[in-house]
Amino acid sequence: MHENKNCPRCGSLFECRVGDVANCQCYGIQLTLEEECFITQNYPGQCLCRTCLQQLQNRYHLFVEKKVYYIQR
Repeated sequence: MHENKNCPRCGSLFECRVGDVANCQCYGIQLTLEEECFITQNYPGQCLCRTCLQQLQNRYHLFVEKKVYYIQR
């Protein structure tokens, strides 16, 4: 089943292919458990566009690096 959705983060329209994940726009983005938890804190149970998933994945790593930096100080 394919469904057109608006990304709750940026508002862009994308096609969610929950029934055909191998052809979904999010296919290939591999999130660690920590990254997934970071994203779902603000967007629980929601599909996001590929761009936002990648941006939030990068933001998680910046957050962790910044946290480690301040702990080491």
